[in-house]
Amino acid sequence: MLKYRTLETTTGPFTVVVSDTGAVRAAGFTTEVGELTELIHPSLREPATRADDVGPVTGHVRSYFDGDRAALDAVVVEQHSGGDYLRHAWQVMREIKPGSPVTYSEFARLSGRPAAIRAAATACARNPVALFTPCHRVLRLDGSLGGYRWGLPVKHFLLDHEASADPGVLR
Repeated sequence: MLKYRTLETTTGPFTVVVSDTGAVRAAGFTTEVGELTELIHPSLREPATRADDVGPVTGHVRSYFDGDRAALDAVVVEQHSGGDYLRHAWQVMREIKPGSPVTYSEFARLSGRPAAIRAAATACARNPVALFTPCHRVLRLDGSLGGYRWGLPVKHFLLDHEASADPGVLR
């Protein structure tokens, strides 16, 4: 059975849905857990119950918002897409460093398919574990924000937060 918890963050409520092993299966800037469970691939979807303890992910999220830009790297995620490209693209997305956003074109190249810019954008749009698989770090070619499921003000905040976080906190 899945567990979820909503945390208050600097940019508003953030809900995480975790498996019984503590791996994040869905996350986003919302209090509506149903909105998140719909994003989970059907093969990983289970009923979710509210819990006070969802494991170490809570501490990692708090550390991230306190300025430790590397805190989310330790969070285990379980993403399944039904396609090899999306799974690979999500893995590549996790390697985009805080404070170093890339364009959709660059993300497509990093994902091994330089001409597949739309597929790269789809990987961002279908990402069920926002923040941990950092689709907010992918921008339009002109440097503008593009889209973000949780709203452009949240994406803007996250990018500013990562650009201005104390680099001495990085591990």
